Amino acid sequence: MNRSIRGALLAAITTALLAGSVLPATAATGCRYPEVVAGHADTLHPEGATWDAVHHRFLVGSLRHGTVSVVAPDGSAATLVDDPEVLVSIIGLHVDAARGRVLVANADPGAGLRTSPGTFHRLAGVGAYDLATGRRLFYVDLAAVAGDGGQHFANDLAFGPDGTAYVTDSFAPVVYRVGVDGAASVLLRDARLAAPGGGFGLNGIVRQGGWLVLGKYDDGTLWRVRIARPTEVSQVRVATAPGTLTGLDGLLRRPDGTLLGVTNELGAAGHDAEVELRSDDDWRTARLTAVHPSPDQAPTALTPGPADTTYQLSGRLDLLFAGTPSDAFTLRRV
Repeated sequence: MNRSIRGALLAAITTALLAGSVLPATAATGCRYPEVVAGHADTLHPEGATWDAVHHRFLVGSLRHGTVSVVAPDGSAATLVDDPEVLVSIIGLHVDAARGRVLVANADPGAGLRTSPGTFHRLAGVGAYDLATGRRLFYVDLAAVAGDGGQHFANDLAFGPDGTAYVTDSFAPVVYRVGVDGAASVLLRDARLAAPGGGFGLNGIVRQGGWLVLGKYDDGTLWRVRIARPTEVSQVRVATAPGTLTGLDGLLRRPDGTLLGVTNELGAAGHDAEVELRSDDDWRTARLTAVHPSPDQAPTALTPGPADTTYQLSGRLDLLFAGTPSDAFTLRRV
């Protein structure tokens, strides 16, 4: 092989290697989401959203179709998870990047295409799915774990560093614990967390060190639970005007310890807003530091986004529950 041919081959190999090292970073940084992602998909009506840091993309769960979709920067959506054998309506969902999976909370509020008399207001489950393929890793029936024969509604999830998930039930005063292998148990059952008749109780959940902070939708109260001793449950005393947090839905813990939440009036006398709370004593007490009226109707969730941003989701559940399904949803940077 002469010198010129060898040089050309080395140049080609070097170019290919550089391209291989540059392309993933380019794909990651090039996947920039605008301040407002105008989502559009066939009556998707997402209730929950999460950021997939592995693939640099948003995922949303469909309350109407019971699927999980990837949302592109232009707002288009492509199905990642479709498991009609068990999934009816996706409520909360959360990416476990360390284990390459997404966990979804499955329930039946009666507005999904897969609703049935046997699952309506009685379904509570959690499924784990592979982030790359959407393949089911496990599914657990939490209503069976509760074992009380009553109404159930799996709503939101939070993770511990070991991959253990904690799941709220909006129709029962229960928080579940789900291991990385799908083994599930009741972490706590406390009558003070009960939902009002025909309404929603427990909703958002975040992990703060060795504690869980829970939000109750019907009255906007916050509750603190010690994970290592779950019988230790106490209400967080929040310095705010009565009713300010009524309709408290999704919660998000920011890296600086701030707790963000959204309120709405889908099923309570609340307002469409984003709220910020801080605590100086491990959430024994908290103070409301900001209330921002939402430019979008019926916000239900907050999610991390690219480059340490935060986005708010409006899946227009107000229209779905009113019987006028829409193809539009919004992810807005806040």
